[in-house]
Amino acid sequence: MVDLLILAEKASAAKHMAKAFGGMTGTVADKTYKIVHAHGHLMEFKEPEKMVTTEEDKQRYSSWSDMKTMPWNEADFSWAKTYAKSYNSYTKKSKSTREDITAIKAEAANAESILLATDNDPSGEGDLLGWEIVNAIKWKKKVYRIRFADETPKSLNQALQQMVEITDQFKQGEYLKSDARSKWDFLSMQLTRISTYAARQAGYRVKVINQGRLKSVIVLKIWQQQQLIDQYIKTPYFEAKFKDPAGHIFARNLKDDQQKQAARFTDEKSGREDIAKYTKSPVANIKRVRKFQAPGSMIDLAKLGSILAKQGFNSKEVLATYQKMYEAEIVSYPRTEDKKITQEQYNELLPVIDAIAAVVGANQQLLTHRVLRSKHHANEAAHGANRPGVKVPNSLSALTKYGPSAQAIYRTLALNYLAILGEDYEFERVTAELEKYPEFKTGFNVPVKLNYKAIFDDTEGDDEPTEAKSDEVGPEAEPFVYQGANPKPTRPSADWIGKFLEKHNIGTGATRLGVQAQLTSGKNAFILEKRGFYTLTQPGTIAAVLVRDSWIGSPSITKQLFDHMDAVGKLNEVPSVVVNSATKVIEHDLPIILKNSQELAQLVGSSQNVKSVKKFKAKPKTKGQYLDGQEIEFSSTWGGHQFTADEIQKMLQGSIISFDATSKYGKAYTATGTLKQQTYKGKKFWGFKANFGK
Repeated sequence: MVDLLILAEKASAAKHMAKAFGGMTGTVADKTYKIVHAHGHLMEFKEPEKMVTTEEDKQRYSSWSDMKTMPWNEADFSWAKTYAKSYNSYTKKSKSTREDITAIKAEAANAESILLATDNDPSGEGDLLGWEIVNAIKWKKKVYRIRFADETPKSLNQALQQMVEITDQFKQGEYLKSDARSKWDFLSMQLTRISTYAARQAGYRVKVINQGRLKSVIVLKIWQQQQLIDQYIKTPYFEAKFKDPAGHIFARNLKDDQQKQAARFTDEKSGREDIAKYTKSPVANIKRVRKFQAPGSMIDLAKLGSILAKQGFNSKEVLATYQKMYEAEIVSYPRTEDKKITQEQYNELLPVIDAIAAVVGANQQLLTHRVLRSKHHANEAAHGANRPGVKVPNSLSALTKYGPSAQAIYRTLALNYLAILGEDYEFERVTAELEKYPEFKTGFNVPVKLNYKAIFDDTEGDDEPTEAKSDEVGPEAEPFVYQGANPKPTRPSADWIGKFLEKHNIGTGATRLGVQAQLTSGKNAFILEKRGFYTLTQPGTIAAVLVRDSWIGSPSITKQLFDHMDAVGKLNEVPSVVVNSATKVIEHDLPIILKNSQELAQLVGSSQNVKSVKKFKAKPKTKGQYLDGQEIEFSSTWGGHQFTADEIQKMLQGSIISFDATSKYGKAYTATGTLKQQTYKGKKFWGFKANFGK
């Protein structure tokens, strides 16, 4: 009998714990232990129809085509879970996690308590994963929890000293938050069924149109931006400005549309007539102010992904490679929500700073700021911001084994982190105005010392004041007609969508990148990603069009949902607030999605310039009472044959019927069979089943 059965989230984590504690079994902190591990979620919710009791409910919750069955009543569900299943496309076989659960249960029989040592995710996912296993083995004894910043021996042993009891899972905020989120996501399955049904009814042969929190927000925002691009009409204007010999532009600060309308002209002739009112003017009121700028915030996983996207690495690859590098202690924990670090975390990296700089080619002489700035300092940070790990690789080339993007990941993270050890960027801010026309002003920056920017320029690509090529200004400036135009909408990109989500404070950096990885991966991808730029695929366009004016596609509603989840995590709200909100979303969005589907042909076919899609007519259905009394629905055709009323009645009575049919090769034969409940791709349905043919 051991004191602690330590449950790790995956094999690599178990390996690190064994290294930290002295083996897979042993004694640590005066307690005997044994380490076991999962490999992600071992349990999952049963299908909706398997979480209800009555035959009527089973029929209702199995339907993908009857819109009257929605919204579902969450009170009908037992919320029971079953063993997770995975399908191997190569072997064509499915595998269950039953053996994993059975093995953990057997080890638990010889333990006094279970210690959850799963990942400390901001979403509470690690807590949910652990509790799913604890509940599956019907554990009744004590449960403890540890949280660690990373999987180094120091962090793991420190976490063990701060072990807390969490035997009552319903008082643990992290579990309640993640459990509420998982139930909300399960109920949001209805939006996927509604969208898939709506698309098929509109004539589009689609596999599935997934909808969900954050996912729908992203695809809708990309579609809306593409509409702005497609509808953009360049409208030139002509405006009076001044230029001095060094090329500095003097212009008025046009704050609103009224001022712009008065100063700008739609034709060049009017612009030249306006410029005639001005003459050459001396430059006056020249001011030079020395300024300093501290390094910006440390990048999160979403920002890292957008930077690497421009180098040709997609989100899925970056996530997978980063995870491997984390497990090797090369970089910090990936799914952190922290953007700052503690003093201890800062001190931990100080001894290896020069080594990191040497690997990425940074100038070590610039790393002179050895005091953690307040803007980068956090009193508490479970994992700290994304940064290099204490284990420094011998070279960038040594990282290739972790994945194609490994070198780029490490170099970007390292340079961004090293920048906080650089001195403030020093520059001179120069401003001036025209003596005759003081409303015309100019302003520019003159670099004095790049300092941290020579390590990592965190403003690259941002709309920052431009740095002048010359610090000379004046002595005079001459008027000229400037030709401008209304700005073209920004092309959707990983960086652009990341800034949008961050602006609305939706999700952590890891969550944002994770969802983008889902949307850009697989045969049913919603987004095509090329060097960081996004375009919607046909299924993605359909998904976006369907959620126009919906709540699931609204950033403000999604933000509210994340806020409620956070409140549950802090035990400030009951989980039902989150779970019940799913029904409100379904009620609001169902009629909107069905209405939007009527415009799919117009918007998917023309506005998005997508190739025409194959259309099909949904098979006609018939309903009736089967011989056991249950109400069922099934296709009224089979292989091109339309069942007669007599044949339908016989099938409902369980009788065998026969009819003339033609094979897919054009050969005539007699099909004989009965009405049976069948399974296709895990989904049960009623339909004619041919037993044999003559």
